[in-house]
Amino acid sequence: MLAENLTQVVKPPKSLMRCVGRAIADYDMIRNGDRIMLGLSGGKDSLTLLHILKHLQSYAPVRFELAALTVDPMIEGFHPEQLKPYLAELGVPWFFESQPIEQQAREHMQKDSFCSFCSRIKRGIMYTTLRREGYNVLALAQHLDDLAESFLMSAFHGGQLRTMKAHYTNQDGDIRIIRPLVYARERQTRDFAQEARLPVVPDSCPACFGMPTQRQHMKALLATEESHNSHLFKSILRAISPLMSKNSAD
Repeated sequence: MLAENLTQVVKPPKSLMRCVGRAIADYDMIRNGDRIMLGLSGGKDSLTLLHILKHLQSYAPVRFELAALTVDPMIEGFHPEQLKPYLAELGVPWFFESQPIEQQAREHMQKDSFCSFCSRIKRGIMYTTLRREGYNVLALAQHLDDLAESFLMSAFHGGQLRTMKAHYTNQDGDIRIIRPLVYARERQTRDFAQEARLPVVPDSCPACFGMPTQRQHMKALLATEESHNSHLFKSILRAISPLMSKNSAD
């Protein structure tokens, strides 16, 4: 049973709102009349972004609509059912799509990791849902830690300087993808989720926790380095900023 205060739009801390506000302004993420659908896994990051966007609706100079979409990969251990009453109480339309991604991975995955395969399948489902429901913007909840990890993975294992973009348009040109948390740290979303008692779905991607991954290794490496260099992520952000532009190579 959800506690009463969980069904209220919780105001995120000013430090987090500043990070998001700056990212939205720097990359022109939200425009008047946008219909935004948030990819909501039920994890701390996407739930935090849900409250940030919902709060922005109350005072932002541009008017936009907001909905949420959860893609169920039909993996044992993932139970997002609690999101339905939560989104209803917040007044946010919720779309739910299921697809046996784990089974598809066993049958069709070749050189990719499961996470890469799952991400591609989910993205296709999201685009299809946005088009069907008439939404033009997909909001994703990756933060600066995610971008830093992706940058290192690409450099170390792919020999390329790449990371996730802050704002870009898909290949078909009909959907814009935005990441309003690109200046925020993971600890900020974790702290907010705990303090606001957000209904985080445990193990929102259980398959990814079954074995060590490259991303987990990069996370540990960055944590070790940050313990010796408190300005690490500021330096990384300056380094990857040109790669985050929509004009950079995809």
